[in-house]
Amino acid sequence: MPRATLSVVVIARNEERNLGACLSSLADLTPDIFVVDSGSTDRTAAIGAESGARVVTHQFESHAKQWQWALSTLPISTPWVLALDADQALTPELRASISQRIPEWIDAGSPVGAYLNRRQVFRGRWIRYGGYYPKYLLKLFRKDAVVVDTDDLVDHHFHVNGPTAMLNGDLIEDNRNEDAIAVWIGKHNRYAVQQAREETARSADPDQRPTRAFGAPDERTRYRKRIWYRMPLYVRPFGYFIYRYIFRLGFLDGKEGFIFHFMQAFWYRLLVDINRDELSRSTPDRSERTQTAPAKDLGTAPPRL
Repeated sequence: MPRATLSVVVIARNEERNLGACLSSLADLTPDIFVVDSGSTDRTAAIGAESGARVVTHQFESHAKQWQWALSTLPISTPWVLALDADQALTPELRASISQRIPEWIDAGSPVGAYLNRRQVFRGRWIRYGGYYPKYLLKLFRKDAVVVDTDDLVDHHFHVNGPTAMLNGDLIEDNRNEDAIAVWIGKHNRYAVQQAREETARSADPDQRPTRAFGAPDERTRYRKRIWYRMPLYVRPFGYFIYRYIFRLGFLDGKEGFIFHFMQAFWYRLLVDINRDELSRSTPDRSERTQTAPAKDLGTAPPRL
């Protein structure tokens, strides 16, 4: 591949267990690699510098805002960008596919984005069932065609205005930090609060972008999310787990698969619903107490935490 066609941007924080594999998988793909570190206290920045990547630091607010900053601020001089998290790595087949296709796309002037097939690994186990594989993510795009949805509070999604393509090979996502289940639980406990806020906001102001049950991967995701938002709280985690574990054959993923599907489909979604329920009740409760409490009781009751 010509040296001035592709840049890679990697978002990282305390990823010394993951970043090396990510950067090694990019061997000979491009010399233009940026690592955006958000204040790591381990060897993340050093690993990036030792690999030859340009390491920059920027304070983290959310994944979406971090990507927005990176794409608008970094001195990216190439037309195409590959956007990775530090726990993601390319298979040799995917690396070869990117190397081959981008020059063709530049000559043809199309497409403007490409979907990569994610292979989720959880505690050393490839999660092949439960609807988790294949799973297509838009991670490769023309810099002048991409839009980041900064309303995403938990995850991040890239969108392009124009035709897209699919690439051969897999994007392996294997967060070795989460081999300790306590780390996974702690992270998703924090995410559940943000997810509840995001769902509440999107339920009140639905996404107006196109949705289709059998459209492009992002259109299908938005279609399913609109259905999900309308489902009753506390019921949907049960249904989602049964759907994934039974109907989408998640039980074939073995012991680690059971842990993953139960925790990700049921426990996490239940935690989101609990937080959504609390959000829906907090403002009316506070208003009612302010308006109806007798004057003699004001300030005497203990605070509700």
